[in-house]
Amino acid sequence: MAKVVLVTGTSTGLGISIAVQAAQQGHKVYASMRNLDKRELLDAAAKEVGVSLEVLPLDVQNTDSVNAAVKQVIDAEGHIDTLINNAGAGFVRSTEQASEEDIQWIMDVNFMGVVRCTKAVVPHMRERRSGHIVTVTSVGGLVGQPFNEIYCAAKFAAEGFTEAMASYITPSFGINFTSVEPGGIATEFVNNVLQHVEGSGGMLEDEYLPILQQYIGGSQDRQDGSDIYQTADEVAAVIMDVVNAQEPPIRARTSKWGEELTQFKTGADPDGKKQQAAVIEQFLS
Repeated sequence: MAKVVLVTGTSTGLGISIAVQAAQQGHKVYASMRNLDKRELLDAAAKEVGVSLEVLPLDVQNTDSVNAAVKQVIDAEGHIDTLINNAGAGFVRSTEQASEEDIQWIMDVNFMGVVRCTKAVVPHMRERRSGHIVTVTSVGGLVGQPFNEIYCAAKFAAEGFTEAMASYITPSFGINFTSVEPGGIATEFVNNVLQHVEGSGGMLEDEYLPILQQYIGGSQDRQDGSDIYQTADEVAAVIMDVVNAQEPPIRARTSKWGEELTQFKTGADPDGKKQQAAVIEQFLS
């Protein structure tokens, strides 16, 4: 069944793949981005496969912008079936080295952006007793990784936010919540992270330097011929399976590598349904 789908962060990479695949499957897609001057790649991808997208401005760091975008979709369609919280940013630097400004930025984009968008759509979904909010987190939202503690903290927060809302909003109002947890994605995301390192002082000459060099060297090596990295289209296909599912999972990894990395956290409850049921039983029975 065709759905009205709002996607954030569609100027590059995974966001483009999500928007295009959703449109290919017959959904009415509102593809959003902070700066419409960067829509060229999205427009080219849509044109290549012959699909039509509605493109609108939405800055996940600005509450007024989020509310205006949601209102625009509601005014045009009357409802939103699916919100896909895709906008995000990576960050590689130790806590000692990270500026407070950088820390606030990462938490704001990756966590507060999810909260703002979710807060804006939930009232409309609650009124209809129907909807699905899909948040692209990361295996870094389940497993802490070197030099990613600030990024992981934001993704852990988004995971907890999703789990908590699924514990009472889903059974009460019929709104589903899912965290999709990719591993590496072979897009410009990694390069953007490395560019941010260089643009914010580069690799600092301190005791962390040899560890950071080992980590970044490994990241670059793993992009070549590794099963860690998926294409954006491969990850988007998993997201669309979640969007189209009759009984969506609470969480889903997108690759075998991701399953193996997170097995100690997810092995007993891969889709999060057991934990959801236990929480409902404990707190709402």
